[in-house]
Amino acid sequence: MLNFDIQSHRPLREIVYEELRNLILTGKIKPGTRMMEIELAEDMGVSRTPVREAIRKLEKEGLVVIEPRKGAYASEISVKDMVDILEVRANLEGLAAYLAAQRMTDAEKEQLNEVKEKFKQAVIEGNMAEMIANDTKFHRLIVDSSRNNHLIHMVEQLQELVLRFRYIYFKDFKRAEDMIPEHKRIYEEIANGNGANARFEAFNHIDKLMEMIKNDEAFFKDEGHKKDEELKKD
Repeated sequence: MLNFDIQSHRPLREIVYEELRNLILTGKIKPGTRMMEIELAEDMGVSRTPVREAIRKLEKEGLVVIEPRKGAYASEISVKDMVDILEVRANLEGLAAYLAAQRMTDAEKEQLNEVKEKFKQAVIEGNMAEMIANDTKFHRLIVDSSRNNHLIHMVEQLQELVLRFRYIYFKDFKRAEDMIPEHKRIYEEIANGNGANARFEAFNHIDKLMEMIKNDEAFFKDEGHKKDEELKKD
């Protein structure tokens, strides 16, 4: 059930929309999952009307697909979508690391190191939620430290798209383990003020993920379709 402030003046349809959008972006509603108005309304403790309005809005954003006589489904994530986004992200975050090496304050470096260690601990404990949270924060700190507002804005536009498949590639635990020394190298180059090396390490970090996706395309397609196949069996 939705947890919202009854004193809030925001329309219920907006609250429902944001909740469903967050569930899709974070992978709690997996790609291919059928989104049934009655079930969603019951789960959230609301009527079907705000759910229906939210689904239509999500369709316009490309997060939901509505098929005639079949219903609404969380849109699939294609391997090409992931690769296209990562190609852009690798170059933007490489530039961000280069600029951060010149502009990051000592306090920000200390914070980046703390987040790096929290990510490492999350991997050791197998805590996926904390892995994702600290990986996201690690990269965000670097981008913010670039002090380039246009760059920050462009990366922000990609971040929500990245969230949709972060939960998929973090299921490859070996990849999560490999990210520990990669984060360490990025941090060290930024802390040492070596912009060229920081750029290389940041680009290489994301490029490795992109190559993993290309080389294991079947895994990512299977993850995206798994939930839909379960529904069909029911």
